[in-house]
Amino acid sequence: MTALGIDVGGTFTDAVLVTGDRMVTAKVLSTPRQEDGVVAAAQAVLERAQVEPGAVSHFVHGSTVATNALLERRLARTALVTTKGFRDLLFLGRQARPSLYRLQEAPTPPVVERRRCVEVDERMGPEGVIRALDEASVERAARRLRRERAEAVAICLLFAFLDPSHEQRVAEILRDALPGAFVVASHEIAAEVREFERATTATVDAALGPPTGRYLGRLRAATAAAQLPEPHVMLSSGGVGTLEQAAVHPAAMLLSGPAGGAVAARIVGAPPALGFDMGGTSCDTFFLAEAGGESELTVDRRVAGLPVRLPMVDIHTVSAGGGSIAWVDSGGALRVGPHSAGADPGPACYGRGGEEPTVTDANLVLGRLPAESPIAADLRLDAAAARAALDALGIGSAEEAAEGVVAVAVNAMVQALRVVSVERGHDPAGAALIAFGGAGPLHACELAAQLGATRVLCLPASGVLSALGLAAAERRRDASRSLLQPLAETDGLDAAAAEMVGAAGDEQLRMAADLRYVGQSFELLIPFEDPHELAAAFHAEHERRYGHADPDRPVELVTLRAAAVRPGAPVRLAAAGEVARSRRAIRWDGEEVDATVLSGTGLPAGASVEGPAVIEFPETTCLVPPGWVARGDDRGVVTIDTA
Repeated sequence: MTALGIDVGGTFTDAVLVTGDRMVTAKVLSTPRQEDGVVAAAQAVLERAQVEPGAVSHFVHGSTVATNALLERRLARTALVTTKGFRDLLFLGRQARPSLYRLQEAPTPPVVERRRCVEVDERMGPEGVIRALDEASVERAARRLRRERAEAVAICLLFAFLDPSHEQRVAEILRDALPGAFVVASHEIAAEVREFERATTATVDAALGPPTGRYLGRLRAATAAAQLPEPHVMLSSGGVGTLEQAAVHPAAMLLSGPAGGAVAARIVGAPPALGFDMGGTSCDTFFLAEAGGESELTVDRRVAGLPVRLPMVDIHTVSAGGGSIAWVDSGGALRVGPHSAGADPGPACYGRGGEEPTVTDANLVLGRLPAESPIAADLRLDAAAARAALDALGIGSAEEAAEGVVAVAVNAMVQALRVVSVERGHDPAGAALIAFGGAGPLHACELAAQLGATRVLCLPASGVLSALGLAAAERRRDASRSLLQPLAETDGLDAAAAEMVGAAGDEQLRMAADLRYVGQSFELLIPFEDPHELAAAFHAEHERRYGHADPDRPVELVTLRAAAVRPGAPVRLAAAGEVARSRRAIRWDGEEVDATVLSGTGLPAGASVEGPAVIEFPETTCLVPPGWVARGDDRGVVTIDTA
């Protein structure tokens, strides 16, 4: 199998080609039209590998199109159709303030304007139909939405997760009456309890439909013109879906790119481990749990401030990338982000017109990046431009400003790593830190030291590791259904899960359940293989998360979740080749120190280097501080331990 993975980031687009025992990588600057960057990255890696496009048998793409569209509110004109009396569902929400002590902070507005929220006359209860659907009210709603020029429609009726018949009929009428609109019924994407979260998930999915569909259409045309096979798309759950699957429910793509990194991290190191992906625009963190080595999934997540009830890798993101812009606020404090220089113009040192100082500029001034040789995408860095940008901050010399910028960025990343470890009940001191992304290995040892961890893992492909995860990702279909019944009275969960996803004989079935003690308001997500062990697993997880459990208290099954999975492309890591050694002065802890510089394809098996040292990989750079030792192994993984 020849597998191609392409991950689009805010600054660079990364490509990995896996063919036989070979792994070839490439990195190009991202483009305003993502499909152009995808094709450019594919052509770059194929040319480097001397492989024809037609030889690619498996092509997976990680995209930020859905995420960017939601963050920037570049969405379709969306309407909500709901049960009579519940027009304000999206605006009332949970009637909770975003911040307890910021009384003036407004909640994130929904993606639907109130004038496009319409009601239909019907009522479904937990026991079935209370009031039959009045189809004339649906026709009136359709006429109103036609006048509003609605491009997308979300339908969320009460108790549709138990009985979707009314939603199905409303969707049928609206699809006939509004043939150009993208229509989503809530039971189709999240057949789950809690109408507010179900409604926001459906409205986000609907609002993303037209813009994401247009992109996927352009992507299909661009890859076909380049004689590439039709790509699959990475989903937020860490699995891969077809273009059609992504187009039907684009909300499943909201964490498309970062999820690839979580897949690849499992290849690099064994759990427990922290994943740390620092790119040009942002930093993504996650935790690899010990059970099976899979990063934990969550279904209770907010994206751009809105709850989305879909399975997603539990990734926490902060705006601390290599291109994050440093600035001084009105109180004189140094800040980094959230704005990024992106790919155009990029950091000042890229020489593409950027003038504002970034984290990359700071690392260059500190000697941690090479000024004499090109980095990723054949970029040569301009040290004078970086120095001038940092001088303009007015907080001391360029070196002092650079150290301040790095310290602020590192602090933000430490807090993000604590969110996915300490706040989830995991001890970061006992976990290895897997560092990747174009800027990740530069800061990994500093982060590990602040977290109490003593081991960092990276490899020559760390700069494009998310793209490697795309190539290796499994194919996956997810489904969920709320049941709301005592766990002790539940039978045949494995059969119900298989029926939900239509699992075929050659697919692996993965199951999970949302469980709670009777009387609790919220649930824990518990993966399981044997339904008979589910209760014990819940009690153990409740003890780990909250410090107590009550095995004698009845447990309620709220939602059953299932995934049908096919394995992805096999990936074998190989030992690095020879490296060139030199010396360079770098700045560390306020002083200039003489560091060993290794340039090449990594660190050969059995070789080691003591810090201070800089290891220059093809698409990223790894910093080994004083007091740390880096060692290479026969898979090409570089392990950095405290001396």
